[in-house]
Amino acid sequence: MRRAGLALSGLLAGMAAAAAAPGAGFMSAPAGAVRGGPSCLPNTYTAPPAATAGAKDGDLAYAAYQRGQYATAFREATARIERDASDAAAMTLLGELYNQGLGVRQDPAAAARWYRLAAARGDERAMASLGLMAADGRGVPRDRTEARRWFEAASAKGEPTAAYNLALLLLASGTEAEIGRAAALMTIAAKAEIGDAQHALGVMYASGRGVARDREEAARWFLRALRNGSLAAEVEYAIALANGDGVPKDEAFAAIVFRRAALRGNAIAQNRLARMYATGRGVAKNLVEAAAWNLVAAGQGLADPWLDGQTGALPEGDRGRAEALASVRAGTL
Repeated sequence: MRRAGLALSGLLAGMAAAAAAPGAGFMSAPAGAVRGGPSCLPNTYTAPPAATAGAKDGDLAYAAYQRGQYATAFREATARIERDASDAAAMTLLGELYNQGLGVRQDPAAAARWYRLAAARGDERAMASLGLMAADGRGVPRDRTEARRWFEAASAKGEPTAAYNLALLLLASGTEAEIGRAAALMTIAAKAEIGDAQHALGVMYASGRGVARDREEAARWFLRALRNGSLAAEVEYAIALANGDGVPKDEAFAAIVFRRAALRGNAIAQNRLARMYATGRGVAKNLVEAAAWNLVAAGQGLADPWLDGQTGALPEGDRGRAEALASVRAGTL
């Protein structure tokens, strides 16, 4: 699967009132660290392969694609086009196969050609994919205006990934009218169960950008995004639970959610879980666990002088145990 979204850093960072460093707020999220993704535009959001448009009951090409039988998918899609030169869904599928190098040598330029043929016949997934390629400069020249044109065309036909990516482009522009429209588009994508869109919409509600500020609505979207696999939303929801922000305060549940995100490699979650162990909030106080998670987070670049002070006086044996735990956990990230 290709990358998962036009970068949120610079778009969503700073939208919520977050602390700038671990010591500035016990459970606050450092600005941009949870809400952000890669630091520059553009990246791309695509639907999972099984969601690619055009799949039909009894469709051998798409059925093969969804089973991972890519050579068969390529053969069947090619045969469909030989039978019907206007088969847009088969063209889109060939575009996907060339774009990802599945069952055929990867060739973004060939992918773009197939997508264009499908888009000319009204296929919204092909339009959305052309927008992604123009945003990335993949197979076609990088062109933000062209990307927006394709996202506009696809979102007008109800394609939710295009709505999400168009919303991110509008958020980057910064005008009030476009931010309001971005919120509407983000809602469409969020209701289509795109986890990144649900997380982004939660951030918008948390900050009151493009929508009325509503911390309860923000928490609801973070929870929904969490259930769709968004790691950033998982951390946001844990912070909301720890602070009682938009949801009833529940530090024990917050610790469980932080731990799950920490094990998935999120440095903010690792740091916050370490703080909970250091203070006995939501978990039994355990300075060895605190030191271990602090070391793992620090290994990812998130230093915390407050935690260093809390765990710095550990006996040599406990320090060794913490370092061993940290080594194991860092090795599983």
